Amino acid sequence: MQRQIFTEEHDAFRATVRAFLDKEVLPYYEQWEKDGVVSRDAWLAAGRQGLLGLAVPEEYGGGGTTDFRYSAVLAEEFTRAGVPGFAVGLHNDIIGPYLTSLATEEQKRRWLPGFCSGETVTAIAMTEPGAGSDLQAIRTTAEDKGDHWLLNGSKTFISNGILADLVIVVARTTPEGGAKGLSLIVVERGAEGFERGRNLDKIGQKSQDTAELFFHDVRVPKENLLGERDGAFLHLMTNLAQERVAIAVAGIAAAEHLLEITTRYVKEREAFGRPLAKLQHVRFEIAEMATECAVTRTFLDRCVVDHTEGTLDAVHASMAKWWATELQKRVADRCLQLHGGYGYMAEYPVARAFTDGRVQTIYGGTTEIMKEIIGRSLLA
Repeated sequence: MQRQIFTEEHDAFRATVRAFLDKEVLPYYEQWEKDGVVSRDAWLAAGRQGLLGLAVPEEYGGGGTTDFRYSAVLAEEFTRAGVPGFAVGLHNDIIGPYLTSLATEEQKRRWLPGFCSGETVTAIAMTEPGAGSDLQAIRTTAEDKGDHWLLNGSKTFISNGILADLVIVVARTTPEGGAKGLSLIVVERGAEGFERGRNLDKIGQKSQDTAELFFHDVRVPKENLLGERDGAFLHLMTNLAQERVAIAVAGIAAAEHLLEITTRYVKEREAFGRPLAKLQHVRFEIAEMATECAVTRTFLDRCVVDHTEGTLDAVHASMAKWWATELQKRVADRCLQLHGGYGYMAEYPVARAFTDGRVQTIYGGTTEIMKEIIGRSLLA
């Protein structure tokens, strides 16, 4: 079906993104996968190309657009290129809104120009060894010491954890406050007592530096409180819809791309003297995946438009996230199977897509959490 949500301006932007990927990312991606981290030069190149801070006002060096369709184009093209380790979406769509909507004028002028230029790589630190989706279990504390916060605790599975120059840390500022006793504290590179642990060894997205972070009596300036004290729960809930629809956009893009790759493969690969595509089972597999992708794409495009217009709610964002990422997982598994033994070889894109995409149903809220949100809204 012909997609109808993009204009000529979006198409031109897509061409720009593809040219950027061809020049600045694809020639180096294999090395980044071996290194376990994306080169800082790539972040700076993305900044020069105007791919960072799309929604940041122009006065701070950003693109000045609130049209989420541009972010959707970025997510689709990075996914189709097979480079999910370069976490531009995390930077733009997940962390960016906290800085643009919660930061004071002084904070914006201090942090946003580097955010847009690629000089300041960002991360958000929520997950702890004993606390994932359950915010009430967070143990990291920020104690009010009058002229500064004293930060203690640890975080894990933090994307951009090695490269990050600016880390938004979810910390407990009111011990007895439960989930509503949390605040967002911004820790900058070089802060005494702020240490990075190992770059975690994952099964996929090897170039995405995912780390443990440790805070030992870190003195954080009072002016690095982001948003309201004890307001982190509300701040986090406000931005989750965009995070989840962004993940969903990548999910359906990955499924569609895997289907394209596999369709070409079964036309060329022969078994028993004829192409795999001549086998009824293979045709049925392709037909089922194509139909599931088409239906999902229609729903996701509607979600993208709704979010651009400010009408996408948490329930539909949760529906999009769990459905698209679970579809991505199913399609990756079925496409790998259709590739046979070659699908298990790391040199084949379907193999990397299988491992790279597995985390999609976990981060940003697991599938089980998404179903709980949806079910609670229907049965309250």
